[in-house]
Amino acid sequence: MSKNSILLGVNVDHCATLRQARYKDDPEFILAEPSVLQFALLSESAGADGITMHLREDKRHVQSCDIEKVKASMKTRLNLEMACTEEMTEYALKLLPDSVCLVPEKREEVTTEGGLDLIKNYERVSEVVKAMKAVGVASSLFIDPDVNQIKAAADLGAPWIELHTGAFSNQYALGDYQKEWDALKLGTELAHSLGLVVNAGHGINYENIKQVRQLPYLNELNIGHSIVSQSLFLGVDTAVKNMLSLMR
Repeated sequence: MSKNSILLGVNVDHCATLRQARYKDDPEFILAEPSVLQFALLSESAGADGITMHLREDKRHVQSCDIEKVKASMKTRLNLEMACTEEMTEYALKLLPDSVCLVPEKREEVTTEGGLDLIKNYERVSEVVKAMKAVGVASSLFIDPDVNQIKAAADLGAPWIELHTGAFSNQYALGDYQKEWDALKLGTELAHSLGLVVNAGHGINYENIKQVRQLPYLNELNIGHSIVSQSLFLGVDTAVKNMLSLMR
């Protein structure tokens, strides 16, 4: 795939984080702001190729009402990030998003840290992937750029993976990222050779995107926190367009 055709999925979770700071007990209150729906639609109009939303089990930011409003109004694609639990699986089967991304989830973490261990959770992940496939929803597996995890993803039959770029992003900020970069590059090449569509995300910002966009066979980047942060200063339209410009 050409570097010029990398897709952008905007993760709007942290728009909801800001709202929940004041309105966690009543996120649908008439005065509750900022609007997650408005943020998502502005991202679309600025050129985003899809919207990503993570419904956590503790509902710490995005709520089911947010997801349903966005799905009813959006024009692009909805990617639902979710844990491999029965509750979340049932919700996804009812919602029918365009795709789901299966992620690990810990109550104590602020945001998702590290990839899903497919080997440890093989049977459960397999059940969810098959359930989604049966209703026409594509599954992506959020994993570290580890050879064994990538091979397991191929064995599970999910069409997509999303490589966790968090370790690379942290080391990029420190100026010593070659080891993590090599792992990501090897991971994309291996995944492509196994017939997997390769997405990536976590910690990508307006600086390290210059390196990230050089990954081979990259289909889509899911970026949230950095775009939400820049939106505070520049507005959603400019923040999204600036990221797209750096990507392409």
